[in-house]
Amino acid sequence: MSSPDDSVLNSSALIVVGEPLQGLAERYGLPWQASATAGGLALQVGDHGLEIAGDPAIYGHPVRADFVGGAAAHRRRFGGGRGQLIAKACGFGKGIVPQVVDATAGLGRDAFVLASLGAPVLMVERVAAIHALLADALSRASSDVEIAEILTRLSLSHADSASGLPAAVASWQYAPQVVHLDPMFPHRDKSALVKKEMRLFRELAGEDGDAPRLLEAALDIATHRVVVKRPRKAPPIEGPAPQHVIGGKTSRYDLYVHRSLKGA
Repeated sequence: MSSPDDSVLNSSALIVVGEPLQGLAERYGLPWQASATAGGLALQVGDHGLEIAGDPAIYGHPVRADFVGGAAAHRRRFGGGRGQLIAKACGFGKGIVPQVVDATAGLGRDAFVLASLGAPVLMVERVAAIHALLADALSRASSDVEIAEILTRLSLSHADSASGLPAAVASWQYAPQVVHLDPMFPHRDKSALVKKEMRLFRELAGEDGDAPRLLEAALDIATHRVVVKRPRKAPPIEGPAPQHVIGGKTSRYDLYVHRSLKGA
């Protein structure tokens, strides 16, 4: 899959290493070389599939997408089902299973939760290396019989949602009833330590300075509502005010509602 023209990637921060990965590097337009350079980030094949790795002291453990084990399995079994904040925000209810576009897919964790609750979900990811992790995770999970049904509800697109959402949604077989956004929030408190995994994402993707444009694109596409995940004390995205807010201990969901979702 070719990368979108405006895909965001700090190519100086990441290289693709290893001969088997050279074809993938060329497909995504990523810089390739045979071995990692000290201090940088590398897309590589680890013991559990494709991963992005760097200095553990700076970035922690290698990052990969995983729909089978770890946090995904725990949340699927014990996460609270439709009682979860994200399920309430996206409009799950009696007889209501929304069709959701996760326009800032990341590692696909929220998308997998929504799909495990029965929703068809289109994951849209703009960063080439992270899209590659998602594609690898879907491929690895396809042989797991326990989640095979869930995977049938997950689709993946490589696009920048701020500008390419219409094209991404046009190739999806469902109507985009709900668009879910989780923009990367700019941390202004310089004394706060950002999680190491988030540090890696910021190195690759930068800040989401185009969040207002992303919200505008989502509002144009969603037939029923846009759901924006925010840190609990953060201001809403610049633009129209949300009509509803669903709050949690550390985060909240701002809801922009066009019309109500109806049950079957």
